[in-house]
Amino acid sequence: MSDTVRKLLPVVLIVALFFLWGLANNLNDVLIAHFKKLFTLSDLQAGLVQSAFYLGYFCLAIPAALFMRAKGYRAAVLLGLGLYGAGALLFWPAAGAQSYPFFLLSLFIIASGLAFLETSANPLIARLGTPESASRRLNLAQAFNPLGSITGVLIGSQFILSGVTLTPDQVAGMTPAALAAHNAAEAAAVQMPYLLIALVVLGWALLIRLTRFPAIATESDVDEGVGAVDDFRALLGNRRVMLGVVAQFFYVGAQVGVWSFLIRYAQVAAPGTGEHLAAGYLTISLVVFMIGRFAGTALMGRIAPLPLLTGFAALGAILCILAAFIGGILGIWALVASSFFMSIMYPTIFAESVHGLGARTKSASALLVMAIIGGAVVPALMGWVSDQSGSIVYAMLVPAACFTVVMAFGATARAARA
Repeated sequence: MSDTVRKLLPVVLIVALFFLWGLANNLNDVLIAHFKKLFTLSDLQAGLVQSAFYLGYFCLAIPAALFMRAKGYRAAVLLGLGLYGAGALLFWPAAGAQSYPFFLLSLFIIASGLAFLETSANPLIARLGTPESASRRLNLAQAFNPLGSITGVLIGSQFILSGVTLTPDQVAGMTPAALAAHNAAEAAAVQMPYLLIALVVLGWALLIRLTRFPAIATESDVDEGVGAVDDFRALLGNRRVMLGVVAQFFYVGAQVGVWSFLIRYAQVAAPGTGEHLAAGYLTISLVVFMIGRFAGTALMGRIAPLPLLTGFAALGAILCILAAFIGGILGIWALVASSFFMSIMYPTIFAESVHGLGARTKSASALLVMAIIGGAVVPALMGWVSDQSGSIVYAMLVPAACFTVVMAFGATARAARA
């Protein structure tokens, strides 16, 4: 193996993680639609898919940082992939039991693994180069995340969604045996996709284990003279980091909320839209998101990251407001377009928040990953708004409000850094 390949291989293996967690994240958007009809759920109950998922991020982020501090980045990645694979394998018995709580537990375990992956991979990419180019470098690595997201939605729409939604009259006219057979087939649809995902994830862990990584990926921080408790105490008093945590909470909540309910929105805003067509709008959104990542990375060569973030957040808020009040096909396309402006938000907030933290980068990373709990809170809030207002259309005002918080971060973070 040449020196060039030896140096490039660890980078490729880590960048691929962005693809793998994008795959898991956006399969949830399909699962919400699938479980809603399988278990006859309200919008609030269906939103618990994201609540269980992002609760895993929240609960495991600090343990991930402490583990990474003691064992290094690569060890955290390996543990994360192990948990991810285990959670995916649990989909098989969950489907056999046709148990919604069992599925939620499986998603929690997957997300626990992703907490380790995101807590380790994001700061590792940010530190593999100069601090000045960290935002641009992380945006480039994150551009591979929507590739995974698109793949997840395509897998879900083709192999999980059946395209069959029974009306109450049809259900009432079925014999108990026929209804049980239908539900069993719908539940079993998730088994093979998640089994294959588990095998890929565990195989990737083996590749990483067998690959030699640079010292920065394997060294611990226990001898750097900064204690874990001191780390978090100092970070809680760091205005820029705390602003970043708040902004990340609302950004992730907005992104997850829009994508989680886009299929549902399309079916309500444009009556007669089938679930496969609605899933197609979600796929287009992810393509637009990916284009935004590459375009945003290029624009950062001309425009500083924070002003660009401010402008993108403002446009995202406007598009969600339009979707809430216009509805119809125009509302659907407004939500699709909002994905372009979401594209740079996560990596830019992340990189700008950890700028110049040195040994405390890993602990700050944990706080930023904990902020992903916004993905559990905001979709549930949107489901509640939908149930109370009688339409998922009006729930799009919630992500609009979230984007205004991101806009405020973009406008104030530079002063906080100083």
